[in-house]
Amino acid sequence: MGAVIRRTLLGLLGLVIGAWGAAALWIDGPSPRAFAGVLAAGFLIASLVLPQLSGRGVVAALALWAGLLGWWFAIPPSNGRNWLADVANAPTATIDGNLVTIHNVRNFEYRSENDYTPRWETRTYDLNEIRGLDIFLSKWGSPYIAHTIMSWEFASAPPLAISIETRKEQGEAYSAVLGFFRQYELYYVVADERDVIGVRADHRGEQVALYRLAVPLDLARALLLSYLRAADEVARQPAWYNAFSHNCTTTIRLHVLQTGIAQPWDYRILVNGRLPEMFYERKSINTDLPLADMLAASDITARAKAAGAAPDFSARIREGLPPRPPFRTPAGGARP
Repeated sequence: MGAVIRRTLLGLLGLVIGAWGAAALWIDGPSPRAFAGVLAAGFLIASLVLPQLSGRGVVAALALWAGLLGWWFAIPPSNGRNWLADVANAPTATIDGNLVTIHNVRNFEYRSENDYTPRWETRTYDLNEIRGLDIFLSKWGSPYIAHTIMSWEFASAPPLAISIETRKEQGEAYSAVLGFFRQYELYYVVADERDVIGVRADHRGEQVALYRLAVPLDLARALLLSYLRAADEVARQPAWYNAFSHNCTTTIRLHVLQTGIAQPWDYRILVNGRLPEMFYERKSINTDLPLADMLAASDITARAKAAGAAPDFSARIREGLPPRPPFRTPAGGARP
C-alpha cells in the first residue's frame, strides 16, 4: 500500500511540474517554435516517467526539474524593447527631504483607447501635504477579478495615481495565461487620475469604484515612498510581472509590508474583485452604510465618464462618495 501511495504522489507531482514546465518551455522557450515544442513534449514525458522508475529515476527527475527552474528564473527582463506608446517612458523619482520630483507622470489626452496625444510631465509633490490614500477597483468582466490602482490626495496638488501593470511591446496584448510566465515586464504607471482612471471608465468600458481608506498619513507617506523607490528601481533594473506573485494587487501587499503595516493574508488578495468585502470587515473603508449600499455608492463610472477631460476630474468623481473613515487603532494597539 505504501508503494502505491508513493507512486501515486510522485505521479501527481510529475504531472503538475511537467505540465507547468512544458508550458514554460513552449511559451518562454527558444525559437524556432518547433524546437520549443519538442523540448516541452520531452520535458512532460520525462516528468511523468522518471519518478515512476527506481530511486535513480527520482533523482534524475529532481535534477531535471531543478534545471528547468534554474533556466526559467535566469531569463532576463529588459527595458530596451519596442514599447507601446503608453508605457514607453519609465517614471523616475528624486526625493529631497519632503519634496518628491517625479519624471514621466502620464497625463495623456484620450480620444479613444488607442487614439491619444501623449503627454509626459514632471511634477513635484510635498509629502507633508498628503491628505489621504484611496484605492480604485476597475472591473471589465468577472465580478471576482479587478485591477487595483492606488491614489494619494494632496492639499494643494492633484491626486497622484499609481497603477502596477504589464509593460507591453508594440503589437502585444495582455493575456491572463501569459501573465504567469516570462512574457511581460513590470511597469509602474504614475499618472494623473484623469488619465489612468478616465481611460478605463470612458474608453475601455470598465466599471470603476473608488474607496477612501482609513490609513494614517504617516503610513500613506511611507507607502508612496515605497512605490516611488520601486518605480525608480524598475527604471534602472527591469523586473518581470507575474499574474500570481507580482500583479496589481499582490505587489501592493508587498509595498504595504515594506512599510511595516500588518497585512494578514486573505484569499481575496488573489480574488481581488472581492477586496471591498475585506476592507469592510477590517473597517478600512466607511462602514456607516450596509455593504451593498457602500458598494453602490462607491461606483464612480458614470461620474468619470461625465467628467471627461475636465481639469477638476478628481473632484468630480469624488462628489457624493462616502466620507473617509477616521483611522482607529485596532484592539491590542497594533497598527493595520
